[in-house]
Amino acid sequence: MFPEFTLRYARLPDRFFLRFDPVPVKAPRLLAFNRPLAEELGFDLEAFDEQRAAEALAGNVVPPGAEPLAQAYAGHQFGHFNPRLGDGRAVLLGEVTDRAGRLRDLQLKGAGCTPFSRGADGRAPLGPVLREHLVSEAMHVLGIPTTRALAAVSTGERVFRRVPEPGAVLTRVASSHLRVGTFQYFAARGDEEAIRLLADLAIERHYPDLAALPPETRYLSLVEAVQARQARLVAGWMGLGFIHGVMNTDNTSIAGETIDYGPCAFMEAYDPEQVFSSIDEGGRYAYRNQPWIAQWNLARFAETLIPLIDDDADRAVERATAVIQAYPAQYEAEWLAVMRKKLGLAGEEEGDRELAEAFLEALKAGRADFTLAFRALSEAVEEDAPGLLERFEHREALGEWLPRWRARLAREEASPATIAARLRATNPLYIPRNQRVEEALTAAAEGDLAPFETLREVLATPFEAQPGREAYARPSPAGEAVFRTFCGT
Repeated sequence: MFPEFTLRYARLPDRFFLRFDPVPVKAPRLLAFNRPLAEELGFDLEAFDEQRAAEALAGNVVPPGAEPLAQAYAGHQFGHFNPRLGDGRAVLLGEVTDRAGRLRDLQLKGAGCTPFSRGADGRAPLGPVLREHLVSEAMHVLGIPTTRALAAVSTGERVFRRVPEPGAVLTRVASSHLRVGTFQYFAARGDEEAIRLLADLAIERHYPDLAALPPETRYLSLVEAVQARQARLVAGWMGLGFIHGVMNTDNTSIAGETIDYGPCAFMEAYDPEQVFSSIDEGGRYAYRNQPWIAQWNLARFAETLIPLIDDDADRAVERATAVIQAYPAQYEAEWLAVMRKKLGLAGEEEGDRELAEAFLEALKAGRADFTLAFRALSEAVEEDAPGLLERFEHREALGEWLPRWRARLAREEASPATIAARLRATNPLYIPRNQRVEEALTAAAEGDLAPFETLREVLATPFEAQPGREAYARPSPAGEAVFRTFCGT
């Protein structure tokens, strides 16, 4: 049933991981299985057996050819460095080559208490497992680079967090689980050989064009390549109103994918200061801070590669600093490209940035729903815009903006109908609204998966109106919005 494992990471020296078999669970039951992703990964679906799959994806049976391990990494958590984190409850089964020839990690999250667990129980509650399943798959359909969810399996056991909860295991698929924190783990130990092995692995898996470069430029080019992907990734988040919640360096992927969906959420009323995480009391990872936290994390990555960038440490720091200082311009270009698309603009004009910023200011002043206000632009290309205006508590916030925007659209080489279609294809109607997600998770904890399945279906086609499901596009009713989300620890 499983595709053949490659085991590239397991062939690194032993100090990169701890070998660890998943801890069996009491009564595994398959709750969700992503058949299209399984097909993409090369699973033999004709031989698919639900109970066998549940046993393997809960960790009760190790699939043939897998060599389970817990990866070592460190990380800055809310700005404070921890030199030894590692996979406390996650087990990498190995890598598989998908049907497109790409190497993909298969990881079980919630698979038991590894030696990296630091006193935790190694398990995952059902709610966070289903949250990651819903949100990561929604992000994929929305066009954001992300880890994927292959399966969710209930364990038949309870885990204890704020209250006792049903347990579950998530099967996560990633281009790799190499993180900034993976490099930091070895940099903290002065292990230059390990850093070089990691850097070469990152190049081999994610940036193969760099392999032909001479060493004196190869590793600085790796910093540049990772930085470019992070700038594009975070600009994508900002374009959706997505707040990651825990942008620690151990949650920053070298592959440029969104990873570790903990207290994440999508904004409703636009507020640049919005924070959802229950543990982010200082607002470090607020929506508006995400681009600059990414730069800070990238600087930590560059620091780990200093010994590889140049034999002269001072010169290496100077060269790396120049790369990191280029990030704001890179990010701004990526963000502006995202905003142009969201405003229906294919061409480029000097005033486009100000036009985008003015719309965001109108959203803030009018307490408008971020997602629906952008979606309603498709109705306002050349006519009165009741659908747009009703999104604003204070309609005067649009002020002079609508005429400015329409005048800008008039200079596009496209018909109004074409621009409206472009807007609908870019701005989603459905997102994983926090209230809907929480409703689905609460029902699932009580044994009812129907709300989860319905929400998963809605989020699979976020750009198309779905008759009868209009409620899934609406913001939370006044007084019912969910503003606190919790890590799945």
